[in-house]
Amino acid sequence: MLDRVITSGTFSLDGGTWDVDNNVWLVGDAREVVVIDAAHDAEAIARRVGGRQVRAIVCTHGHNDHINAAAELSRRTGSPIRLHPDDQVLWDQVYGSDVAYEPLADGEKIEVGGIELRVLHTPGHSPGAVCLHAPEAGALFSGDTLFKGGPGATGRSYSSFDTIIESIKKRLLVLPPETVVHTGHGDSTSIGVEAPHLDEWIARGH
Repeated sequence: MLDRVITSGTFSLDGGTWDVDNNVWLVGDAREVVVIDAAHDAEAIARRVGGRQVRAIVCTHGHNDHINAAAELSRRTGSPIRLHPDDQVLWDQVYGSDVAYEPLADGEKIEVGGIELRVLHTPGHSPGAVCLHAPEAGALFSGDTLFKGGPGATGRSYSSFDTIIESIKKRLLVLPPETVVHTGHGDSTSIGVEAPHLDEWIARGH
């Protein structure tokens, strides 16, 4: 079972602020879910969760627009927040030491509702960016690492274009081409649609 809540708010970094719409993904079954990227509106996310148990709130990275509802949702549901520790510097900008999370590790497997989510560390958009691969479901939750039309932005602090390209090339484009890519913003795509454009992205990025 896959569900999406679109929430709206702002993304702030390096002194700038931008309006954004975020995809919040719920993965699981009728009894339990994992929430991927609790953005902006804990109330809206909790309504969609309903009476199901939230096994974890998984953050694909630490930018404020992907974590700013995580603490409130955690308080409502009693569920742990999960984040790769390489994004500690971004976490601290939002929560400091007031809110704790449990560290994610590359290769870790998260089970929910009969679905296995495999954690892929894909730095570049941020140092601790991860994607979640559900091989049996043929799905990838890419956060801001890969979008319809190319890689995530790397023009701000703690990001690297060369690193995100390496992550996409070695960790994502090797997945089956039919894998559906559910992104942090905007429309979904697939590995097969995006893979042929790698060289174009490299040329454009440099």
